[in-house]
Amino acid sequence: MNGSIQTLKTLIMEQCHNGHTLYSTCKTRVHNRCPTCRQGLGYIRCLALEKVAESLELPCKPYNCPYAGSECSVVGDIPQLVTHLKEDHKGDMHTRCTFNHRYVKSNPREVENATWMLTVFNCFGQYFCLHFEAFQLGMSPVYMAFLRYMGDDEDARNYSYSLEVGGNGRKLTWEGTPRSIRDSHKKVRDSHDGLIIQRNMAVFFSGGDRKELKLRVTGRIWKEQQNQESGVCIPIDCS
Repeated sequence: MNGSIQTLKTLIMEQCHNGHTLYSTCKTRVHNRCPTCRQGLGYIRCLALEKVAESLELPCKPYNCPYAGSECSVVGDIPQLVTHLKEDHKGDMHTRCTFNHRYVKSNPREVENATWMLTVFNCFGQYFCLHFEAFQLGMSPVYMAFLRYMGDDEDARNYSYSLEVGGNGRKLTWEGTPRSIRDSHKKVRDSHDGLIIQRNMAVFFSGGDRKELKLRVTGRIWKEQQNQESGVCIPIDCS
């Protein structure tokens, strides 16, 4: 009997009249006959085996380091990666769900050797990585901010975030769901899944003589919780 960790913990187990077990989703593959004794299958739950599967503490697939400034080969679980980001990459660590990120660059036309900026936030007992960087999009440099969740995609969907940048009486806003660090930094960036600021707009927001980039990106993270009575999702801010 093979299966992933999620399969073992969530799928229904059934058994034939002789006690042979299989996943309920496999019944059609064996034409509703037990693959061991070939007896016809009804619908007999194997609750004992389901309980055993639920109690298993199995190792999770390790995560890759989410730092984007270099090809880091470190892998590990979330606590290990948080320590790694703090000690080896000197990541900026915060325990809050709001952010106020300032990015200053002397020449807004340059994207070569752009500073990779990563800030880690601990809120709702989870960790999130805020990325901010410059890169070339077509013929023009752009600036991008996006959030990644340190965990799997199915858990990332429980959270939302917003980003805002502005100046001179104008502002851009972005709202979305953080991507899991299972998705590489490059994959998220290349999909443009975040707040993208064109160079001309970034310079306009910076004010002054338009020769220096001064961007302030603000935002927050919240949790989506469904109201059991109405079925409507309600945003929950961290305390």
